[in-house]
Amino acid sequence: MSKKVITREEWERKLNDVRIRKEDMNKLVMNFLVTEGYVDAAEKFQMESGAEPDIDLATVTDRMAVKKAVQCGNVEDAIEKVNDLNPEILDTNPQLFFHLQQQRLIELIRNGKVNEALQFAQEELAPRGEEDHSFLEELERTVALLAFEDVSNCPVGDLLDISQRLKTASEVNAAILTSQSLEKDPKLPSLLKMLLWAQNHLDEKAVYPRMNNLSTAMLEDPSV
Repeated sequence: MSKKVITREEWERKLNDVRIRKEDMNKLVMNFLVTEGYVDAAEKFQMESGAEPDIDLATVTDRMAVKKAVQCGNVEDAIEKVNDLNPEILDTNPQLFFHLQQQRLIELIRNGKVNEALQFAQEELAPRGEEDHSFLEELERTVALLAFEDVSNCPVGDLLDISQRLKTASEVNAAILTSQSLEKDPKLPSLLKMLLWAQNHLDEKAVYPRMNNLSTAMLEDPSV
């Protein structure tokens, strides 16, 4: 079965027929800036476009301070800042609290504080591992770091990667957003994923000018 061929002229005419309000586009951009924590950019965009953020931008600054603290390995400071924002966040999210404590343990191991790390694991994390088997498995993986002098050959060495800090920071960020009744992910990336999904399905039925590079949004002529 041959596919329908849609020319660039016809495709662009269809795209031009779609009407999108500038107000809606501005809201989409503001949502991205606020969710990702770009406070300065959000303030400038607010002045230029008139788009209003859904929340006080000061709370975004506080949320970013928590995220930055985790990314820098200052987990105790991050926990204190979260509790200042809303104590219920950690009280009602045992998994998040465990992961923050796990990150504290990782930082102790990273800094070579072996005795302090063992004591912290025994007093703070082991009891939580007894309550939840999944926590126990994560604790065992983390403590295993202590068994290797050269972590480059350690099967759990990835825990010391910066990516682990970023993962924990993202989890905290999402929890704070949820506590503020906000979406934990910006809408824009989700829309782009929907665009790729729609194009993949359309590929099965038609040949058309495709958007292959989302960063440039340029249409590429179909190869017929």
